[in-house]
This record gives sequence, structure tokens and C-alpha cells, in this order.
Amino acid sequence: MCFDADARPPLPPIRGSALDARDLTLTSVDRTRFAAYAALAEQPSGAGMAVIPDVRGLHPYYEELALRFAEAGVHAVALDPYARTAGTSKRGEGFEYEPHVGLLRHESTSADVAAAVEFLRSPEGGGAERLYTVGFCLGGRISLLQAASDIGLAGVIGFYGWPVGPHRSTLPAPADEAPRFRCPVLALYGGADAGIPPEVREAFDAALDAAGVEHRTVVYEGAPHSFFDRRATEYAEASADAWRQVLDFIGVRI
Repeated sequence: MCFDADARPPLPPIRGSALDARDLTLTSVDRTRFAAYAALAEQPSGAGMAVIPDVRGLHPYYEELALRFAEAGVHAVALDPYARTAGTSKRGEGFEYEPHVGLLRHESTSADVAAAVEFLRSPEGGGAERLYTVGFCLGGRISLLQAASDIGLAGVIGFYGWPVGPHRSTLPAPADEAPRFRCPVLALYGGADAGIPPEVREAFDAALDAAGVEHRTVVYEGAPHSFFDRRATEYAEASADAWRQVLDFIGVRI
């Protein structure tokens, strides 16, 4: 599991207000309806963020994260990637996500992200001018892969997403797709994350360098996988800097 069940996102370094935070249902290009949670910024910066969850799907952590982005001036929508196999209803903490992970397909997840991005571009979604994706763990891999999409992203962000090699979801490796990337990349990792060791991070950096992709890699030494959790007070400094890195990457002044 990426985060503990009671994990919650750290607070952003700048705080405003969110407007019209709500559950909604979006429709993908293949007519799949999927659950999402949107929050509009009271003082918009022009940026919009599609939030891609970890293996748990649309967990309260990610609904709250959408709110936190809105408080920082970023229209945001968090989406659920499991609609095709688990439906659109709310799920409790006992949701068995693992069978659904193996059924994810790159084309389907990318189509859902595209629908979320189009919502953010629409008047209903705030009319964002610069669009980004951010994902965590499995969602980090999905987010990084969106750099190869044709949906007009200004950048992609991955928190501790596996960037190389095969994955049980069958999603391709971002490093393999790097020659097709069309936008900048921000990758953030915990230095003590045993699942993503230095050689893996370096291999992704090398693939991005070879492809001429603008990118920034940030490693928080001593921080574990899933450090971005306000309950993890020992990593509060890393979380605060991660917020700063993200907001700087998307052009939001702190």
C-alpha cells in the first residue's frame, strides 16, 4: 500500500479558499463514466491539476489533496482509475484493490486522465489555462506516462512512481516512453525508498536526458516511500519542500 488508511496530505505553503468542492462523474472517450472529486480555487492562478491516486483509487486522501491544491490557487480534480472493473460507487477502507490493478490498461487510464483535463479546461472546471497531472506510487507512473499524450499538458509530476521496468498493472515504463514525451517532468522520491533505488532513478534521468526532455528530479534523503503525509511529522520538511517544488514547477508563486 502506498499510504496508510488515515494518511492525509500536508498543507500547502500558501493558503486561500476552495470553491464548489464536490463529487462528480466524468465520462471518458469510450463512454465509461468514472467517479471524480473537484475543487475550484477562489483565487485561480491559471493552473489546473488532474490528481491520479495510488492503488486505493479515489481515497479521501486524494479528495482532500484536490482541496489543498484549490487553496493554493490551482483548480483540481482527483479521479478514480477503476470504473471499468469496480464501478463508480464510493468504496470503504476494505476495498480490495489488487485485482483491479492488474486489469488497468494504459489506453483506458490515459482516456480518463484526458477527460479530467478537459473538465479542468471547461468553464465548469474553472477554465484552467495550464494543465498538469500529478500522481502517487502507481498514480505516479500513470502521471509520468501522460507526458507522451497529445492533450496539451504543460507538465507532469510523479511522486515515487516506478519509472522503469515492468509493472503488475501492465502499464508501460515511463523510461521506455521518454522519446515520445512532449512536456517537462518533475519526479520526486524518498531517498530511503527501497523500491526505487538510486540506479532506478538514474536510469530514468538518463532516458529523459537522451530524449532531450526537460526534467527535474528531487530526492529527499532519509525519507521513505509515501513520505508526503502530514501525520509523518518527521518528514514535514521534505513535504513542505515538495509542495514548493510542485508549485514552482506549475508556475504558482509562493
